[in-house]
Order: sequence, then structure tokens, then C-alpha cells
Amino acid sequence: MSKLEIPRKAIYRLSLYFRNLQRLRQNRVETVSSATLAKASGVKPTQLRKDLTYFGQFGTRGLGYNVAQLCDILKTALGATALQPVALVGVGYLGSALLRYDGLAKEGFEIVAAFDIDPVNCLGAGAKPKVRSISGMKEWIRKRAIKMAILAVPVVVAQEVCNELVEGGIQAILNFCPTVLQVPSRVFVNNVDLALELENLSYFIR
Repeated sequence: MSKLEIPRKAIYRLSLYFRNLQRLRQNRVETVSSATLAKASGVKPTQLRKDLTYFGQFGTRGLGYNVAQLCDILKTALGATALQPVALVGVGYLGSALLRYDGLAKEGFEIVAAFDIDPVNCLGAGAKPKVRSISGMKEWIRKRAIKMAILAVPVVVAQEVCNELVEGGIQAILNFCPTVLQVPSRVFVNNVDLALELENLSYFIR
């Protein structure tokens, strides 16, 4: 399937739909209504139907969507038909936890390489895959045509490392560094600022 021009917020919602459809499929549910799928995904039915129109008009009035069919459509659209190789940069407390987390593979992602400034003494030393020196990162990534990376390095070096990743051919970065990365328009960055998210949640505590 060729890449469609879809808003980033819509792509995020597609991932939510896909995850819920996977659960339904595992439970051998054959059809699901737009109202039920929307509720499970935390959106309105009108929003769900609008998002799905990017792939055409399907679904049967009164019955809903065929779970297997819709699951396969979103799986292809999201590039989840095979394990997506990912490079991890920064193997401190967070990086080492991600390196040992087996839940990524269940969702279609595989950390195939890890890089750190001190691969021998970092917290992920001895884990699989082997932690490599960051000095050879760009060439290693380029040679294997890896397109996605997780960045978990100190803020002071985040932009420098990001530049290396982009030069190595990385097209998408999951950024755990609390800073805004400057990247070319062809590169996409999702930021995960844990402190900011907790700060936002603290507003609702009474």
C-alpha cells in the first residue's frame, strides 16, 4: 500500500484502533461496530469513521466492521506486517530497561542494535543485542538501512546524536530527551517527556 497523506494525530488514532482490533481478533470476535471500537479507543464514532475513510468505504450498516479485514488493512498501513528494526541510543537506566523489555516485539518492533558512549560499563552491558560504541553508530545504521531509532541520551548531547542518526538514514525518532530536536522535514520525531506528562497529571490531583 502506498503512503497516504494522513495527519499525524490521525495516524496515532489508527494505532489505537489497530491495537484494539488485535485484541478482538485474538478473542475471535468477527465484527465490531464503530461505536464499540470508538469507545474502546477513546474517540467519538464520527472521528473513527472519518479516520477510516482514508482507506475507502467499508463496513456493513447494522453489523459494523469485519475485524480481520480492518485489522489487516491497518496492519499494512502502519507497516506492521513484519518486525520493524529499531536502533536504541543511550543505555542508561531508561535505555537498559527498554533493551530488556520484550513487549516491543509483541507489537511489531525489534531493537536490533544498541549504542552507548561506554558500551563496556553501561547498564545494558551483557544484554542482547550487544551494546556497541556510539562512535561507529552512523555507519552501522546506514549499512543495515535501519530507519527508526529510540533516543535516550543526556540532553546536552541529544542534538548532536540526533544529527548523527539523521546522517545515517534514520527517518523516525522516538525521543525520550526533554528537548526539542531540530530535524529535516523528511524526519519525524515523537517526543516522550515523562516529567512533563507527570506535571500535567498533577493538575488533576486533589
